[in-house]
Amino acid sequence: MSQRSERFPSRMQTLTTRVVMAGVFFGAVIALALSVAFSWTDTLAGGAGGGEGKLTEAAQQAFHSPPGTCLTWNAKDASDAHQVPCTQPHLFEVTTVVDIGAKFPQQAPFPSLDQWQDIAQQQCNSDVRPYLGHPLDPYGKLTTNLLRPTSAQWSGGDRQLRCGLQFAGPGGGLQPTTGAAKTQDQSMVWAPGTCLALAGKGVGDPVDCSKPHSYEMIATLDLASHFKDGYPKLDDQKSWLDTECNKAAKDYTGSSDLSSKKLTLGWDSREQESWDAGSTKVNCKVAATLQDGSGFQAVTGSVKSGSSSSSGQQQSPPPSSGSGGN
Repeated sequence: MSQRSERFPSRMQTLTTRVVMAGVFFGAVIALALSVAFSWTDTLAGGAGGGEGKLTEAAQQAFHSPPGTCLTWNAKDASDAHQVPCTQPHLFEVTTVVDIGAKFPQQAPFPSLDQWQDIAQQQCNSDVRPYLGHPLDPYGKLTTNLLRPTSAQWSGGDRQLRCGLQFAGPGGGLQPTTGAAKTQDQSMVWAPGTCLALAGKGVGDPVDCSKPHSYEMIATLDLASHFKDGYPKLDDQKSWLDTECNKAAKDYTGSSDLSSKKLTLGWDSREQESWDAGSTKVNCKVAATLQDGSGFQAVTGSVKSGSSSSSGQQQSPPPSSGSGGN
């Protein structure tokens, strides 16, 4: 690798942040739209002979969980949702129970998707800090969402919601977390060796590195290990990470020359709000950018020493998806 450090151009840094944040918001919408956050359909398993189905006992229990409960599932519609100890991998942690009956009386129609999104933002953000005991990182991995009644439960008068925390990837897919939210590091980082899909010109959810991808994470560094006197200015972060990420790249790649593979070394930085919430970790990562600086191009294979070769592919980007917009 060249002795001169490389990083993504400032335009690319801005694009990346915008794409990731848009992806998280899009993921929350998808969760509500596809019932991933427990707005189950009324015809789930349990009904025989084509009649209206019933939620399983475990799913019913999950939907009515008290604050502090962690839940997980495998089915896309979360029909197999169940409670698990928060020390185990899970997809959702209930933070508070909200009753919206005063605003939506018995005769009120089932809310639209846009209304549910508004309800989630209005009802589920204010109680997060008291629940965590510290601020929620606005740029971190945890975001708020809600568990809502089914249309049948709504018609029966159920107006209770469960607000909670989840980790939505940049492509909108929910990612497992381990440990209670109040004890988790909120830093938006991925384990070294993780590759994130290419979504249009932007970033998607984790994929196998043998598949086309945007980023490959090569190291996780803790800014607090070096900056011990409070929040470091962005220029100071960049200066330190310039050196440390180059060291990490040499270790990870076996001193491979990334520029010969049309790859660029980059890193994250942290805002004051993240630092104040305890998020001090960042990723060092590699990617191949488009010549016009408008996004990423596909990379296949890992740059890790001993892995199959990795290189940027000169090709037209695939059609833009919800998380890959400019």
